[in-house]
Amino acid sequence: MSRNRFLMLLAGGSAAGAAALLYWSVLNRGGGAWLPPVGNVRRVTVEDRVAQYGERADARLRPAFERAGVAYPPAKVALLVFKDTRALELYARDSAEGEWRHVTSYAVCGASGKPGPKLMEGDRQVPEGIYGIELLNPASRFHLSLKLDYPNAFDRRMGAADGRVNLGSDIMIHGGAFSVGCLAMGDDIAEDLFILAARAGKENVRVMIAPTDFRLERPRVIMYEPRWVSMLYANLSEELARFAQAI
Repeated sequence: MSRNRFLMLLAGGSAAGAAALLYWSVLNRGGGAWLPPVGNVRRVTVEDRVAQYGERADARLRPAFERAGVAYPPAKVALLVFKDTRALELYARDSAEGEWRHVTSYAVCGASGKPGPKLMEGDRQVPEGIYGIELLNPASRFHLSLKLDYPNAFDRRMGAADGRVNLGSDIMIHGGAFSVGCLAMGDDIAEDLFILAARAGKENVRVMIAPTDFRLERPRVIMYEPRWVSMLYANLSEELARFAQAI
């Protein structure tokens, strides 16, 4: 869609305009974009979504935590994402220094790009690195979403060293089955992850995204990638080693 066409539809204030804004947001920013409320419509809150979806998400999550021997909700949560297998592994522990236990694994429904880190706005790449959850988005156009703190300090430092300015933003883990630069998990799993983060506290959730599972093979850096990628993969490999492989 051209920029002029997009602006014409948006200016019309019609359903087509809203659809245009959604399309533009997905293509140019990320799959978890949301639109502001129209008129006097009350903005939905995280608490609203917990009340709406919490009970059924708890019913799916609690048995998995019981099997893993971890209290629900846990003290800490780690989400390990591997691009090549499109897998997300959920780990948790009862205390800040407790043992990480594998709770369950999910399939990633949709993600764009290829192995390698995100470098700029619009490159359609899912980032690679270690991220926190910046916010929980209860009004996502893709059901529910968790916003990563991309670009993090490492991303910004490497961007400055490379002379890159527009690194991109709005990287989400969200519902639905389609995504550009984000991770689409399907609506039920998005509910589970959203409720889990709300129960445990978003500040207690870390997300590690790697091109492959470095617990199984040593990191390999393709020649055309930035030189600092070897340092990124070494950091990821060290972090992933803290987690026993899922059986």
